[in-house]
Amino acid sequence: MKQQKTILVTGGAGFIGLHFVPYFAKKYPDVHIINFDKLTYAADVEEVSKFTRLPNHYFVEGDIEDRLLLEKLFEEHDIQGVIHFAAESHVDRSIDDPDAFIRTNVHGTFTLLDVAKNYWMTGANQWRPGYENARFHHISTDEVYGTLGPAGLFSETSPYAPSSPYSASKASSDMIVESYYKTYGMNTVITNCSNNYGPKQHKEKLIPTIIRKALNVETVPIYGDGQNIRDWLYVLDHCKGVDQVFHSGQKGDVYNIGGENERTNLYIARKICELLDDLAPGPKRDAGLESYKELISFVDDRPGHDRRYAVDASKIKQELGWQADENFESGILKTVEWYVNHEK
Repeated sequence: MKQQKTILVTGGAGFIGLHFVPYFAKKYPDVHIINFDKLTYAADVEEVSKFTRLPNHYFVEGDIEDRLLLEKLFEEHDIQGVIHFAAESHVDRSIDDPDAFIRTNVHGTFTLLDVAKNYWMTGANQWRPGYENARFHHISTDEVYGTLGPAGLFSETSPYAPSSPYSASKASSDMIVESYYKTYGMNTVITNCSNNYGPKQHKEKLIPTIIRKALNVETVPIYGDGQNIRDWLYVLDHCKGVDQVFHSGQKGDVYNIGGENERTNLYIARKICELLDDLAPGPKRDAGLESYKELISFVDDRPGHDRRYAVDASKIKQELGWQADENFESGILKTVEWYVNHEK
């Protein structure tokens, strides 16, 4: 009888992981998933507890900097693939506490990568029998490329020019992963995604903040002039892209995953307010407002705030056939509806 393949998913209690783990577990019932998460402030323990219903899911609390624990996991569960989401990811926090970002995103990624290499390989380009196809998939961000002008897109060959401690830490981890492919021949792939959004996102992020503030009839803060542009990717579309790259991406390659939905922060705020005007009119009416848009207020810009991000996703589309199912208008409606029904 063939042994069940085991995949280690790190950061499975974070926003993207909360969507990826059940999607992946249900799509591949013959794959055993070890969900490894530190359970920091950004984790959703309540949502993770629901994963007990998944027969091929097993949760382990731990830190990717803990080499001994990782080595034990690889040995006990015979891990044959890694999908690495775990990271500190909030830019504002990286400005206030860069140390946590360097430790987790750089040293943590290195530790996980090195443990995987040592378990799967006996030397450079030398694989343990049966581990020739074991793969390390590193999830990264478009922020490693820095900022764009009013035109153009980042491609997989764009030079790195990170602006914040967060993006610098992710750029560093990308380079470490790539070095293990070039030096040891390790089977790695990297995906750089644009801004994710959707249900269950942590309240500190832009879209949940706008929704929460509006529903509480509080000032909706927008940095600077509100004209900073991001390319928005619905979280489940990102999960499907990760799935395709993990299974079909070329060894050593990088793939950009973008939603091709460029919007200014001010547009995002106004759009959400328009949706809330229809979906949850009660709080604004009680406060004597015609529209939640009246709550939008501009605040001092944050340091190192990149003006525009947008990635060219043609490579993953052409090579692997990936396509986003949601455009921004359909995705943001699903997102706002979820928060209206779940906001406490």
